[in-house]
Amino acid sequence: MAAVFVTGTGTDVGKTFITAALVRHQREAGRPVDAFKPIISGFDPTAVANSDAGVLLTALGRAITREEIDRIAPWRFAAPLSPDLAAEAEGRSIDFGKLVDFSRAAAYGRGTIFIEGVGGIMVPLDQTHTVLDWMSALRIPVLLVAGSYLGTISHTLTALHVLAHRNLDIAGVVVSESEAPGASLEDTVATIARFSSPIEVIGLPRMPPDTLPPAAVRSRIDRFL
Repeated sequence: MAAVFVTGTGTDVGKTFITAALVRHQREAGRPVDAFKPIISGFDPTAVANSDAGVLLTALGRAITREEIDRIAPWRFAAPLSPDLAAEAEGRSIDFGKLVDFSRAAAYGRGTIFIEGVGGIMVPLDQTHTVLDWMSALRIPVLLVAGSYLGTISHTLTALHVLAHRNLDIAGVVVSESEAPGASLEDTVATIARFSSPIEVIGLPRMPPDTLPPAAVRSRIDRFL
């Protein structure tokens, strides 16, 4: 069993895209794999297939049913806000203890287990806990996803510093090529790697969501897992 927590430097940097790509890579290699996105904000029940949970289920080759959505993403909120605010808008809250218990149980599944976080590493979950607290409670390796937009180098190095300060095991960094302008993917990866050695940093170019990463990238991904 190997469990990995997939987190990001912020929202919309490609966490679900990367997690789905990792799932497809494991399945292509004939390895057992599962993925969970315990918390989703901005969930639209009329467009489930396009939701983060729907994308992960498609990558897993599983049917997109209410039961499967409940299985991998039990905390779902309509408002596209931080989880604490999205829950508050519905008169609800996230029980941090139950979230940790759910995630621990998920992490002990068969094969490689990906647990995808929500937003960036410091996004609030309730009045007193953030995603960082969630990762700290689980104590499983963390894979940090970043974009290649202008400003990402500072964001990524800051996130790595915070993760290291909590003594979390950083499995690696994946830089997902952004649509927003910035330095080239290659230059972004090289600069982050220069300041974060010996942590493995790889770049993933933009590609259709239902395809496997390039072979050269897949061979390096195996070092994370």
